[in-house]
Amino acid sequence: MYIAMNRFKVEPGAEKDFEQVWLTREVNLHKEPGFISFHLLRGPTKEDHVLYSSHTVWRSFADFDAWTKSDSFRKSHSGAGSAKKLYLGHPEFEGFEVIQEVGSDGKSSVLAAAE
Repeated sequence: MYIAMNRFKVEPGAEKDFEQVWLTREVNLHKEPGFISFHLLRGPTKEDHVLYSSHTVWRSFADFDAWTKSDSFRKSHSGAGSAKKLYLGHPEFEGFEVIQEVGSDGKSSVLAAAE
């Protein structure tokens, strides 16, 4: 499993506009092989920004990587530049390979071990 996150520092007062960009956009991730879920997260408020993160879960890094090279990815990000006035700097990407998962039933699974 692979988790891909982008962190956004949204300017104070622009939170509603930033959220509207995400809430009203066309979503096609569910059509992508290996896609599991998406979350838009609102984090803490700081003096100069509000932290947000987009969070996608994929079956594997290979599935995520294939999506980043697809027409669907290009379409999904074609209007991204228009939202730049809402946040400070560029989004910060972070990608994670899932090592362990603990389910609501308490069962733990090791998904990837260190090489």
